Amino acid sequence: MSISLKRAQAIFVKDYKEFSRNYALSIMLIFPIILALLLRAAGATSSLPGSFATVLNLSFVLLTCFAQACLIAEEKERNTLRSLMMTPATTMDVLIGKSTLVFVMSAVALAIATYLFGYEPARIWAFVAAIILSIILYTAVGTICGLFSKTLLDASLSIIPVTIVFSGAPWGAFLVDNYPIFKVLDYMPSSQIVHLLGIPHTGFTTGELLKPLLIILAWAVGLTIVSVILYQRRLKDE
Repeated sequence: MSISLKRAQAIFVKDYKEFSRNYALSIMLIFPIILALLLRAAGATSSLPGSFATVLNLSFVLLTCFAQACLIAEEKERNTLRSLMMTPATTMDVLIGKSTLVFVMSAVALAIATYLFGYEPARIWAFVAAIILSIILYTAVGTICGLFSKTLLDASLSIIPVTIVFSGAPWGAFLVDNYPIFKVLDYMPSSQIVHLLGIPHTGFTTGELLKPLLIILAWAVGLTIVSVILYQRRLKDE
């Protein structure tokens, strides 16, 4: 499938202008920063990495996923999403153009939050890779939520299950002893973020770094494929 960078860029610019006028959505940009500052002020830096993993996992849902869902739902609410498919822009042009804005916003906000919180990863390359893959993953989830939402309100409500399942997965570890079925939550991307951040700065192996990254990668690839397929099917159904 061909990709036109000019068309994707045009969609990016259009979304940027619409996003800058939506103050309710724009304010979510400062959520990771505020959360990082609050936890740091509360002395949570002494309980690394769990505290910073909470910052990341909540930010992925409430910023990355929420923003993407709203951008897609807004197009549907205005009946302009289908119109995009009537233009020369391909499916990948549209999805890349709409995802790039969310990717840039999330990356910048999380970089600032990481600096303010004072977190230092065991290996910077593994940390950056996990952040990039997670942003792609949650952007795909946001796309799916947006496709099944008819209005911005629907999009806001659709991320509630995502928050419970994805952000709450690491807490399921406390129930494994009594309920072994919850062991499956250990393979959620949010749980893998906790494992990755929990790797000590010394005495670790490359395999310990690669395992969570590969699991997050699998989630990112799988959900991205699902989002593309659903995008094409939803357009045909409407």
